[in-house]
Amino acid sequence: MRVKDAVKKRELVAFLLEEEGIKLAPAERITRRTVRDRAPLSFAQQRLWFLNEFAGGTSAYNISLALLVGGRIDAAVFERALNEIIRRHEVLRTTFTSTAGLAEQVIHPSLHLELPLIDMSSLSQQERLAEVEKMARHEAEAPFDLRTGPVIRFKLVFFNEQEHVLLLTMHHITSDAWSVTRFFRELRTNYKCFLNGQPSPYPELPIQYADFAVWQRDWLQGDVLEKQLGFWRKYLAGLPSLLEMPTDRPRAAVQTFAGKVESLQVLPRNVEELKALSQREGVTLFMTLF
Repeated sequence: MRVKDAVKKRELVAFLLEEEGIKLAPAERITRRTVRDRAPLSFAQQRLWFLNEFAGGTSAYNISLALLVGGRIDAAVFERALNEIIRRHEVLRTTFTSTAGLAEQVIHPSLHLELPLIDMSSLSQQERLAEVEKMARHEAEAPFDLRTGPVIRFKLVFFNEQEHVLLLTMHHITSDAWSVTRFFRELRTNYKCFLNGQPSPYPELPIQYADFAVWQRDWLQGDVLEKQLGFWRKYLAGLPSLLEMPTDRPRAAVQTFAGKVESLQVLPRNVEELKALSQREGVTLFMTLF
């Protein structure tokens, strides 16, 4: 589910390199790998695998959402729609292992997950919200075992005939924000089709994320790798080892990573000015706001 985003990142790196007068040779088209049950990790996956092993199983890279679903739901059809996504996307039925220090993806031929249904219809509205919030927090904080899998889990909470909450959690090693949008689009379409006795309209994918990982490993080596590493060594030379941001309290010796969300509104004209500033400084709008 992450191939499109990964290709975009390569295009961004190529642009930055060309700004420095370094041009990359055109990469070959991504093709289907010959070994179907195993594949190397992409570089992005390797970073997350290392952090997971280093932290001993952390929930820091969980992608967790609670989605309010209106209208009647056929739980059996909903479960089938969810599993169709898992069937279509290999990365959602992938586990991770290492042999002699070398990590690799293990792609399982099939995986069917049951959809737990939690009935909260007997609770008051206030009690339901409190319970589902507690359950969502538990799901978000429960780590995944990347070696045994699965790397995705979901639950359906029943409020009443017209209100449900879907709790969905995936590990970042198999998904990202762009993928979540795609996930819900496929879920909505699959459910509607299955409910009407029709098959899923989505064709088989010509390539999977593991195909991209194989291609990336083959492409990013030798001179290509050295040129990119050389660029970033030069670009990041002299940066402090620790970024000390101005805060209202001293930096704690032990980080808890406890945070919260603060919301604010920015006027449209200020947004345009911020975008212009970001372009002048050669950074993203996110970096400017940060």
